[in-house]
Amino acid sequence: MVNKIAKSKNSVDHQEVMIARQAIEEGRGLVVVVNKMDLLRENQRLLEKVMDAVPKEIQTVIPQVTGIPVVFVSAMEGRGRVAVMHHVIETYEKWCFRLSTSRLNRWLRKVMSRHSWKDSATQPKVKYFTQVKARPPTFVTFMSGKTELSDTDIRFLTRSLKEDFDIGGIPIRILQRSIPRKVSSFKSNIKKRGSSIKRMKTDKRTEVSDPTQS
Repeated sequence: MVNKIAKSKNSVDHQEVMIARQAIEEGRGLVVVVNKMDLLRENQRLLEKVMDAVPKEIQTVIPQVTGIPVVFVSAMEGRGRVAVMHHVIETYEKWCFRLSTSRLNRWLRKVMSRHSWKDSATQPKVKYFTQVKARPPTFVTFMSGKTELSDTDIRFLTRSLKEDFDIGGIPIRILQRSIPRKVSSFKSNIKKRGSSIKRMKTDKRTEVSDPTQS
């Protein structure tokens, strides 16, 4: 078995990758458990190789989520059980994580100032940022007019959220919504009022008094 692991190019097989990707796509948290580490006890060099390679491979096959915890255990010897439960609980707490809108918008002002925009003139105008649900944490950016964040901007915000609030290892979703410009709304209201006044004038009837009735 040790020789088989040593010669193998991939530590994670196709079926395991598909299960992990499906979990992430459905918005679930993920903890990777590597069993049978007791088989490598006599080969320290190979043990270190496996412990270094597996997290890197996990990150390669699931690039959209960073910081997925990897726990090395031996079911036969009972080693690693506490670590598994620790990471499961921690991942669940991150999955249920919530932030207030006020805190998010204070954070947003700081994080937007450190992002290198390609062109400041065309920089997207984010009006405010809020969390609409947990499990997984889902956020909405409300954009001014027709501006919108690029995929690069979304990745930057996602990475910053994970780093600044320590919620790595779980999927995070960021949606975009546009806010109509106030000018357009104002003009629309004026137009409606004008139409309403016009109808009132058209419908108004003029009463003429009869002198004989005086």
